Amino acid sequence: MSRAVLLFLIIVSLNGFSSQDEKGQELKVEVLLKPEGCPELSAVGDRLHIHYTGKLEDGTLFDNSLIREPLVVELGRKQVIPGLEQGLLDMCVGEKRKLTVPPNLGYGRRGFPPSIPGDSVLLFETELVTLVKSTYWKKLMDNMIPIACFLLVPGLLCLIGYYLYLKANVPKISKRKFKEEKKSKAK
Repeated sequence: MSRAVLLFLIIVSLNGFSSQDEKGQELKVEVLLKPEGCPELSAVGDRLHIHYTGKLEDGTLFDNSLIREPLVVELGRKQVIPGLEQGLLDMCVGEKRKLTVPPNLGYGRRGFPPSIPGDSVLLFETELVTLVKSTYWKKLMDNMIPIACFLLVPGLLCLIGYYLYLKANVPKISKRKFKEEKKSKAK
């Protein structure tokens, strides 16, 4: 019984330390411009076309999509850093947001040399240009195809193995016997 209590106390204390390290490490979202009529909000699975400006806390610009085509992101696919992906949820077309992304939701301790040093807080100004909603069938297929592949591959391997097993167990006929059978059938 005392081992269970000791284990519980260790787990609780470790959780306490990790939450203290991450205090103040939350994504901050500031809405700069929100259109009046907002019929559809972005959600996981949707494809977004966004313009963004990425800066460090000191104001150093490290990336800017305004000089090229908008960035295309499918939410939930981990195509961008977690902080940016979370900041793009529930946006309307035409909405502009300022995101303050802490290091744990950005590039972390390693950074992205040479433009982004480690443990950097990132500032993004984002604008949702286009929103393509994910259909029911697309969501279903995105969830079902990996499961189907997981089940089909072992099934196909079993069928191939069974075929090879049957082929290996077929009695082999010598060439002389084969010629004799062929002659007897011809007569």
